[in-house]
Amino acid sequence: MLFMILIAVVLIGLLTAAIMSTSTTDGANIDKETLVIRASEVQRTASEFERAVLFIVSNRKSEVDIRFAHPAFSHTDYGDLADADTLEEQQVQVFHTNGGGASFRKPPPDIQTTTGGDWEFYGGTAIPGVGTDKADLVAVLPNVSQQFCNKINELSGQPVTPTPEDTGSTAAGVGTAGDCVNFGALGRFDATQQFYTIPNTMDATTFAQDSNTSAARAALQACVKCDIGPNALHFYHVLLAR
Repeated sequence: MLFMILIAVVLIGLLTAAIMSTSTTDGANIDKETLVIRASEVQRTASEFERAVLFIVSNRKSEVDIRFAHPAFSHTDYGDLADADTLEEQQVQVFHTNGGGASFRKPPPDIQTTTGGDWEFYGGTAIPGVGTDKADLVAVLPNVSQQFCNKINELSGQPVTPTPEDTGSTAAGVGTAGDCVNFGALGRFDATQQFYTIPNTMDATTFAQDSNTSAARAALQACVKCDIGPNALHFYHVLLAR
């Protein structure tokens, strides 16, 4: 009888170990799946911003008049949506139903570092392979994790290791683009600051290359590493190529 009890105890132990092993494996898979879901959600949100911007421009509104005001921002630098009283003012607002009609969504959880924050909108970087050498209008999700950065670059057809680079050490200022796609408060696209005349430029050689042209393919979205931060990682998506 004692022998049978010992065998039963051993079998229970083995069964418990197997269950724990399976749970651990499933948990890892869930994490990976969640990461893909988060990355896809960010891509969809950025694409919605892009559609809204293009709709405003197609409605014969100037690119410098595009506005990103919304009460859900943790700051008021993009303006007050309640101040858009006239139809003309509403038609240039990305988040107004009479304008771009985009839905405002906070970034999904668990993809930014502790210094993360809201979506940002800048007109200060000439994106590799996109448009001319003028600054493009981009949405930026700042301070993302390395794990998210790798996944978004994988989905975007960009190098995962090493991460594409935005080199330089000059911070943005009034009229000065600086050396990072994430400009901070001074660079936010609003009534005071729109497109920088001399834009920030990235290291095009660190992006996916076109073998036919020996130059960077159009990098319409990617995660880049800025020397400023230090070495902060930022996701960007082109809303309007110039």
